[in-house]
Amino acid sequence: MNAARGLKLDLARGTRAWSPPRARMCHWAAVALGRRGTGREIAVRVVAPAESRKLNRLWRGKDKPTNVLSFPARDLAPAARGMDYLPLGDLVICADVVRREANEHGKPLSAHWAHMVVHGALHLAGYDHERGERDRMKMERREIAVLKSFGFGNPYT
Repeated sequence: MNAARGLKLDLARGTRAWSPPRARMCHWAAVALGRRGTGREIAVRVVAPAESRKLNRLWRGKDKPTNVLSFPARDLAPAARGMDYLPLGDLVICADVVRREANEHGKPLSAHWAHMVVHGALHLAGYDHERGERDRMKMERREIAVLKSFGFGNPYT
């Protein structure tokens, strides 16, 4: 693997709802991940509420659509390590939920999209706000700092 390569982001759209361009999402995720993103690949699928609900029910036991789901890649067999980019994992983002939440909280849509991409990317890197208060605070501090670097405000205020 070429260590000089940055993050690669593959984007698939399963809905016609608006979502940011692939390059913008890649930039947001790359900044969030820092060096952890070098030579790694993330797949992002933008979905409608029905698909989000189905996946959320299957993987988290919650019968409702959600803003972002993160699926970290499993450890790869040694043979797969010769790939140009090592998979970091997949994100599934529900465009309609992101739009609704942005409207409900009076946030710019692009700022909320950035937050969802950053939040999901950090989950793929091992951050987990559900492990306890210390981990939650660590993840939130990182999110706030990254979003501030893009000119977006604190998503938790």
